[in-house]
Amino acid sequence: MCLALPAKIMTIDEGSDMATVALGEVKKEVSIALIEDAKINDYVLIHVGYALNKISPEEAERTLQLFAEAGLTE
Repeated sequence: MCLALPAKIMTIDEGSDMATVALGEVKKEVSIALIEDAKINDYVLIHVGYALNKISPEEAERTLQLFAEAGLTE
């Protein structure tokens, strides 16, 4: 089973198709090569170092809340 996590794009390096995303206090570099028109403050689903697609802020919040209710986040 695979799990994709919602994260917010904080910075973008357009030359390398890489972005810094944040999930709470955790920041990570991921590839945004699979996403068209990615912008700072967009929410994306990340898996194994790649942003797979964009999601709405509301969907990201719902998903993070479900993770918290399941005890998967601190």
